[in-house]
Amino acid sequence: MEEGARRRGGSEKATDGPDQLAEGGVGLKKEIGLVSACGIIIGNIIGSGIFVSPKGVLENAGSVGLALLVWIITGLITAVGALCYAELGVTIPKSGGDYAYVKDIFGGLAGFLRLWIAVLVIYPTNQAVIALTFANYVLHPLFSTCLAPESGLRLLAGVCLLLLTWVNCASVRWATRVQDVFTAGKLLALALIIIMGIVQICKGHYYWLEPRHAFEAFTPVDVGMVALAFLQGSFAYGGWNFLNYVTEELVDPYRNLPRAIFISIPVVTFVYVFANVAYVTAMSPQELLASNAVAVTFGEKLLGVMAWIMPISVALSTFGGVNGSLFTSSRLFFAGAREGHLPSLLAMIHMRRCTPIPALLFTCVSTLLMLVTSDIYTLINYVGFINYLFYGVTVAGQIVLRWRQPHMARPIKVSLFFPVVYLLFWAFLLVFSLWSEPVVCGVGLAIMLSGVPVYGLGVAWHRKPPAVYTCLAAVTRVAQKLCGVVYPEMEPPNPDRTEQLEPMCNSGDPNQPHN
Repeated sequence: MEEGARRRGGSEKATDGPDQLAEGGVGLKKEIGLVSACGIIIGNIIGSGIFVSPKGVLENAGSVGLALLVWIITGLITAVGALCYAELGVTIPKSGGDYAYVKDIFGGLAGFLRLWIAVLVIYPTNQAVIALTFANYVLHPLFSTCLAPESGLRLLAGVCLLLLTWVNCASVRWATRVQDVFTAGKLLALALIIIMGIVQICKGHYYWLEPRHAFEAFTPVDVGMVALAFLQGSFAYGGWNFLNYVTEELVDPYRNLPRAIFISIPVVTFVYVFANVAYVTAMSPQELLASNAVAVTFGEKLLGVMAWIMPISVALSTFGGVNGSLFTSSRLFFAGAREGHLPSLLAMIHMRRCTPIPALLFTCVSTLLMLVTSDIYTLINYVGFINYLFYGVTVAGQIVLRWRQPHMARPIKVSLFFPVVYLLFWAFLLVFSLWSEPVVCGVGLAIMLSGVPVYGLGVAWHRKPPAVYTCLAAVTRVAQKLCGVVYPEMEPPNPDRTEQLEPMCNSGDPNQPHN
């Protein structure tokens, strides 16, 4: 693409392909209202974990009462982090979430490393694991006496990914409706669990909720184990920042982004706490820790012939989780390509449907590749630390931005007390993670830093051989015609920015000067 066309959002004809229609102002549609925004946050936070294995917090906390306190405090800290992201989201109203904020505040390399670890491992592995969990629970009735075959699980997970990728490519509205429906489904299932817990309490089954028993330690309690419980709780709340990835598709983002956060985080905290309360009304801590699928065991104990509701609920929950992750992660890759950190093709959207089809296909293919990898869970362990690291870096960026640009327009401006509290909690968990698992954290850092030479070759090196540009231009043109995609309309760049805005794989003249 010619640089001029790139800068003006594709308003000039740059190839012989379909992007000549960009003149009509093709852009991402603002179709995500408040309800769908809440569905994205809640649907991405509440995956299969609360149904399958909420025992990580209990196991490390050492008592029911302390575990419940961990769930509450972690929910409050998550709300504090979400407030910080709300300010950043309306101050830097771009899709891409923490990647966009880190790039604009700390520079291109820092932003690229956040994108690199997300593209390479985080989102493909997370989506693959959620899809495998969906397949496992769908096949559970057919293989109730044995394990489902591994090939069958991976095949069904792949079908799930392909179906939801097609839905997301077809329409933003379809994708958000799927998210709304399945989020409502999982909340209804959790409401059933909570109601059953209330019934149990009314029947007098609250032994483990009485203060003298709730804080009765069944394992020795130490600071290290409690810190690990908080770390497990923080991971359980993961996904609270996903709405920031789709800021540009929000209807009235200055109002709906903070509103969705203020509604969703308290709802999730309430559900997490009271679902765990319900579990201990039917199971002892030992039974809960011994179960591989807590909600299924809970259903077998209390629902009788209706126990099948729980595995179906887990399947529905994970199906919605895959959809939400595909929807938001594809926007991250789209934003990265638009900023010049990924191949330019990923920054294009369909001319009529206005969906980022190349980014969605890239997300789907990378996840399918993870499905045939045997070390998915190992990779997740390695990069979970890095993902959490960038949460803190992003919140620190809020303080840096306040110092650098104190007069910048901020529709929402939270007290600096909130980012400081979040960073203190974050630093505590980060230091403990490094101390308890130095090898895992070290490997995660090494994977992240492997992006430095890639950044140097792909982004910082502007004068590549002409043959590289010619080849990339040909591939991009063919892909444009196959997918019917063009560059979206873009706002004029901020003249104060010195970073490149042209694509990483710009097909224009390699000798043309860059910003």
